[in-house]
Amino acid sequence: MPILREAQGGVMISLSEGDYWWPDPHNPAGPYIRRDGLSNPDNFVAHRRAMVRMSRIVGAMTSKWLLNGDERYAAEAMKHLRAWFVDEATKMNPHMLYAQAIMGRYTGRGIGIIDGLHLVEAARCAQIIARAPGINNSDIRTIKEWFRDLLTWISTHEYGLAEMVHPNNHGTTWAVQAAAYALLVGDDEMISFCKERFKEHLLPAQMAPDGSFPLELKRTKPYGYSLFNLDAMAFLAQILTLAGEEDIWAFTLEDGRGLKKGLEFLFPYIKDKSLWPFEQDVLYWDDWPVRHPVLVLGGIAYSKQAYIDLWKQLEPDPEVNEVQRNLVMRYPLLWLEN
Repeated sequence: MPILREAQGGVMISLSEGDYWWPDPHNPAGPYIRRDGLSNPDNFVAHRRAMVRMSRIVGAMTSKWLLNGDERYAAEAMKHLRAWFVDEATKMNPHMLYAQAIMGRYTGRGIGIIDGLHLVEAARCAQIIARAPGINNSDIRTIKEWFRDLLTWISTHEYGLAEMVHPNNHGTTWAVQAAAYALLVGDDEMISFCKERFKEHLLPAQMAPDGSFPLELKRTKPYGYSLFNLDAMAFLAQILTLAGEEDIWAFTLEDGRGLKKGLEFLFPYIKDKSLWPFEQDVLYWDDWPVRHPVLVLGGIAYSKQAYIDLWKQLEPDPEVNEVQRNLVMRYPLLWLEN
């Protein structure tokens, strides 16, 4: 892609190309065509991978500080947070205008906002690290301003408005981001809005009576996307709980649909993938499952030790890029306390 930086000040943007878009063999110089579930290895995703790397480093350092109180870990986390969200020469712009572009079709799309999932734990780390001795309060204020600007962008720009109402996992992950950024900046109105989105739109529109996600099962990677969407809903529930709202983990629709039902549906297939009764994923079938956050969060919420025990047995640090980009949470410790 020709655009890698914005012209003013060398400030980084988030640019990526849509994963499932390929050159048209009948018109190689023309617009790309879609092949759902089949990631094009030649597409540009370096910025997303940089976000993943930052999220992993900052999350690990912040978790380490929570565990032992060593200020060196807090300082290391802040070094990366400053580079991304404070320093004028290196910081990212607070928008996703050029994410998931398609050659010959779009310079960016609302769907690209999903790449911002890898900023969510960074936002949480800034909130936690602010408590560490020696942290520059001015830097924390600047980071909060950055995420407030991003929250405004995803909730007002046409891309964000389209993503908010997207009917499958994209709508879920929009709410995860909005709630997480609102938690950081203290936007109670947005927190309440995300709670309403979950209860009145996301859950009733996406979950079937048996706890499955029909829109994800229709995809060419039904297993991976079902896990991804349940992880995202669990993540949203945990964020809303931290924000002091009602216990979303306990919420059910009149017909019994809720996170508990979703976990009961997927747990047997996480424990033994060979039982999966639907089509196998066209790619990366062998790379799932990993340590899905819904297992540990749900295990705590529902006092189900079996969920936590399975979480402990699964791969803790996957290196496959496809898995990394679809892992919504890496450091549960960050989300288990106010």
